[in-house]
Amino acid sequence: MLRHGGWIGWAVLIGSFWGSFPAVAQPRPQQVASLNLCTDQLLLALADHRQIASLSRLARDRSISFMADQAAGIPVNEGGAEAILFSKPDLVLTGTYGQRDQVAVLKGEGLDVLQLGPWSGLAEGREQIRTLARRLGHADRGEALIARIDAALDRATDRVPSGRSILVYERGGWVTDARSPLSEVLMQMGFTLHQEVLGRASGGVVRLETIVTTPPDVMLVDAGSGQAIDNGTALFAHPALAAAVPHGRRLAVPGHLTICGGPSTPAMIEALAAEVTSKLP
Repeated sequence: MLRHGGWIGWAVLIGSFWGSFPAVAQPRPQQVASLNLCTDQLLLALADHRQIASLSRLARDRSISFMADQAAGIPVNEGGAEAILFSKPDLVLTGTYGQRDQVAVLKGEGLDVLQLGPWSGLAEGREQIRTLARRLGHADRGEALIARIDAALDRATDRVPSGRSILVYERGGWVTDARSPLSEVLMQMGFTLHQEVLGRASGGVVRLETIVTTPPDVMLVDAGSGQAIDNGTALFAHPALAAAVPHGRRLAVPGHLTICGGPSTPAMIEALAAEVTSKLP
């Protein structure tokens, strides 16, 4: 998951242990339920539709779900453990934040639960995709998705003239962690990360005054930031910020491409590369 505040950050497999005995192949699950937007999208990309018992209610929200079209017609759940227990899926996918109680109940009732959390890097993202694809019985689909991510990354490598700094700036003044898959992509494109100059290598809120006095060469924003709909987005239209980082130096990518790692990742990389080509000489 990619966002926090504005962009949820990217997803990473927590892992499971099979003990000291020889591993036994698990049967392909026939009914899989997902309780999380990012696991929704991975499930839609890697599973047969007939394997999907239900998705989270966010799966059909076009403003945040990259796979909203694919989610049409598939039942949704409200994330409650009781409803999931009633439907009796043979595998449940969840995130690692905010669902501890549900996970405890589901595991306590003997359900197979696989928790997927934020990607700390693209290598862990690839491993998560492989693990889930194999668990679903579609290892080839996992490898195909990884190949699409790697191909998009190869095409975007060194796209940026050397020395350009970039700041990923989110609603409410939040900047992203320098150790994230998005930051990894930006650095491979040729950018240097400006949050380190601002003393926010681990992410956090940066005051507008700080950015105005020490601006980056380029800013990456949500494509929806052009509309000031609340206090969190109004700062993008502030005259001081416009003077420090004009709109021509702002790369804009739709938020639904950046919220989750997985099937949206190749499209996100391609959208970034297109913005660089369009706006940076």
